[in-house]
Amino acid sequence: MPAVTASMVKELREKTGAGMLDCKKALEKSEGNMEKAIEILREQGLSSAAKKAGRIAAEGVVESYIHAGGRIGVLVEVNCETDFVAKTEDFRLFVRDIAMHIAATRPEYLKREDIPQDVVDHEAEIFRQQTLNEGKPEHIVDKIVAGKVDKYLRELCLIDQAFVKDPSVTISELVNQMIAKIGENISIRRFVRYEMGEGLEKKQDDFVAEVMAQVKK
Repeated sequence: MPAVTASMVKELREKTGAGMLDCKKALEKSEGNMEKAIEILREQGLSSAAKKAGRIAAEGVVESYIHAGGRIGVLVEVNCETDFVAKTEDFRLFVRDIAMHIAATRPEYLKREDIPQDVVDHEAEIFRQQTLNEGKPEHIVDKIVAGKVDKYLRELCLIDQAFVKDPSVTISELVNQMIAKIGENISIRRFVRYEMGEGLEKKQDDFVAEVMAQVKK
């Protein structure tokens, strides 16, 4: 039987929203077969995210988060399937958490597909030159650059970021967990973040650190 790796467990968790231990057990039972593992979780009632992901989410809310003193502001639209769910406390608190996360982490894009290719190529070239300047062997340069680009893109994209309140899960995993909990498809559609004085030359206060401290309370 092939070994069940941490990356396999993580992938299954992202696809289903099930717990880490349940994902590990399902992969072991399926001998590492991802599709069979998903079916096992479905049979156990532990996976609902995967089968709901294709359903239309046209309801939802636009939530705002304003950091103390009005120095950072965020608007985020999160969609669900029904107006009933949109009005529940669980959903509202979830959207609020997403807005606070955005305030704290400054994502520039929602998902990787939104990043212009020229931005990716530009950063890859910078990482390549850095790696070559460090004297790394030519035959491993591409692998090193790919790893650095992947890390950079994860930091830029909201759904790939580690959740500030619980860094053990990504925003994507958090969405899947919420889907499993409420029984409806959920999608983060768009967001905008403003920071007072952004782009102006002035003394920089560490607003982000303040937000991070607040959301982790």
